[in-house]
Amino acid sequence: MSNSSPTLSYKEALSQSMREALYARPHSILMGQGVTDPTRIFGTTHGLVEEFGPARVLDLPIAEEGTTGFAIGAALNGVYPISVHIRMDFLVLAMNQIVNLAAKYRYMYGGRFEVPLLIRAVVGRSWGQGPQHSQSLQSLFAHIPGLVVLMPSNANDVLNSYRYAIQEYRSPVLSIEHRFLYDLVFKKEDPSTPNRNPFSARTVQEGKDVTIVATSYMVQEAQKAAVWVLEEKGIQCEIIDLHCVSQVDHELIFKSVQKTRKLIIADTSWSPYGVCAEVSRGILERNPSVLKYPALSLGLQHTPTPTSHALEKHYYPDMGNIVDAVYQATQNQKVHGFDLPSEDFKKNQRIKFKGPF
Repeated sequence: MSNSSPTLSYKEALSQSMREALYARPHSILMGQGVTDPTRIFGTTHGLVEEFGPARVLDLPIAEEGTTGFAIGAALNGVYPISVHIRMDFLVLAMNQIVNLAAKYRYMYGGRFEVPLLIRAVVGRSWGQGPQHSQSLQSLFAHIPGLVVLMPSNANDVLNSYRYAIQEYRSPVLSIEHRFLYDLVFKKEDPSTPNRNPFSARTVQEGKDVTIVATSYMVQEAQKAAVWVLEEKGIQCEIIDLHCVSQVDHELIFKSVQKTRKLIIADTSWSPYGVCAEVSRGILERNPSVLKYPALSLGLQHTPTPTSHALEKHYYPDMGNIVDAVYQATQNQKVHGFDLPSEDFKKNQRIKFKGPF
């Protein structure tokens, strides 16, 4: 299972995590729609059914509530289930199982019953999937006590947080994977790097002029935006990868904003009642006077997802929106007059996701 390459793609990290889990826990199972089909969940379950057999790598029917109930029952009986959902939208059909059962059993029975379980859910745009196949619903689940909701933005966080969730954590974890991340390649972390909580936020890069708090793929867009504003205007961005949206590290964010006095939040979902609102709440309840310009939230336009490719370009935030927000915050005005990245430039920066399966 070793890989001597200094780099690792997001897809490879997921595949490695699944194989590690099945080796490390003999009573673990991997289940979901497509885990054994020819392309194996975008390449993240390749070779597993051949290696571990169909009793441990199970292709399941389209019956989200029933299969989630099956996973919960397995977890209660000593099996560790990893349940994969190609589209997060249909976790709504399993809300009763996840919210009323998995998240609450440990509390309701004073710790006598545990539901260690990993749910992988895929989100993000591509192929004009429209309003029922493109939703990023992290805020619905992050609202529920008893659930950990992760949004790993890179291969190292996949390896570290999945290993911890599967081998040590004793409660349900929902991890949200963005389609645009799958083919991205990352430098492996130095094994000597000091350990941190695998579910915690981290500072991706330090800066003095503006704080950007981002989730999932928006961390990558924030990094591209930071390069742009540094080269164009000498603006230094501090970027925080939120990573765990159900346990926001408000102190880390507040300390950064104390330094920069400016805050931008970039999420993959709608801003109202969501991650952007929660991050802002942390600042407002500590000391809103640290902000020298109103916090700026970047998320999906507050409508159902359009199917039209032309409309999609206006629906999803990207590095251009972040650059615009950085200029607004640092110039203390909404209209700044600075040039923004062109559509051609942004297109060349993005890896096109191949699909649908």
